Amino acid sequence: MIVYLVAVIIIVVLLWTAMILYMRQAKFGRAPRGNRLEQFKNSKQFRDGKFHNSSVTPQLVEGYSLAGIIYKQFFKKEPRRRPSQDIPVVKIDLLQIPAQEDVLVWFGHSSYFIQIIGKKILVDPVFSGNASPLKGTNRSFKGTDIYTVRDLPQIDYLFITHDHYDHLDYETLLELKGKVKTVICSLGVSSHLEYWGYDPSMIMEGDWHSTMEPERGFVVTVLPSRHFSGRDFSRNTTLWCSFMLQTPVMTIYMGGDSGYDSHFAEIGKRFGPIDLAILDNGQYNEAWRYIHAMPEEVLQAASDLQAKRLFPVHSCKFAMANHSWDEPLSRITALNGTGIPLITPMIGEKVYLKNEHQQFKRWWEGIK
Repeated sequence: MIVYLVAVIIIVVLLWTAMILYMRQAKFGRAPRGNRLEQFKNSKQFRDGKFHNSSVTPQLVEGYSLAGIIYKQFFKKEPRRRPSQDIPVVKIDLLQIPAQEDVLVWFGHSSYFIQIIGKKILVDPVFSGNASPLKGTNRSFKGTDIYTVRDLPQIDYLFITHDHYDHLDYETLLELKGKVKTVICSLGVSSHLEYWGYDPSMIMEGDWHSTMEPERGFVVTVLPSRHFSGRDFSRNTTLWCSFMLQTPVMTIYMGGDSGYDSHFAEIGKRFGPIDLAILDNGQYNEAWRYIHAMPEEVLQAASDLQAKRLFPVHSCKFAMANHSWDEPLSRITALNGTGIPLITPMIGEKVYLKNEHQQFKRWWEGIK
């Protein structure tokens, strides 16, 4: 009996040691420390060594258990969580977009490129084909990796909404280093970037409700979202956020990941009407609706924001919840009674930012 007990202890110690060694890899990033932590004490969101949401945000809705969620995720999977066919995509030459065109190009999930008044913007880019620190465990859908960092032009502004792997991709950020002029993020995210070799002088970092003007005519306000952060077992050591981008020609709200809350109405009162709202709509579950809004809540959020158009993202590239891969788009399209036009392009399709009447096909229909 003692021999078996010793063997079990040895195995547990070896596994724990292996895990600790594995998590020392650079891709896990580096949590804020030292003087930076001291600076966080000035933030209303920071207390007891961590950042907090404005509203109490439990990990799960009452009545759900973590064990039950894990069981359903692994043993009662929705059969269409991942498409069995390639996702239809469009490949355009991003290097040859005319300077006078104000456009958006979606890369799937929450990654997209914006060109506005000639300025080139990239948001939460993930081009590695994986949204997990364990290679191959959260692979992108077939056909969705048509774009790479090599296809991108020089980027004026790189926006990062928070440090989760499906928004802050280590491999992509390494490749981008020579192509980015300025990074804009929320408190603490710069710790990861500096650890990966980004010059601190190129990073603009802000707390909720702080405003920065990277150049004349372009005003960025860091705003709340209802979510969380973390790349290892420690949660909320960096701040998550949304952004309002005000340009001479239009206002764009980049929502990041968020559950529904009162902050959408507050932002709408402050900045509305907003020309375009880009909101998290996918990888949701009734059990964790506090951190990822359900489709009907996304529509309400767009209405609260006084959005003229809504672009629902966070879908069609990775399977991180137990709904079918196309449910986010089919459900929000069916539910939409707000009168707010939906932007639902294929990956790679040009969205013309000044064309409020641009129509989009229901390209996801008929794909198994």
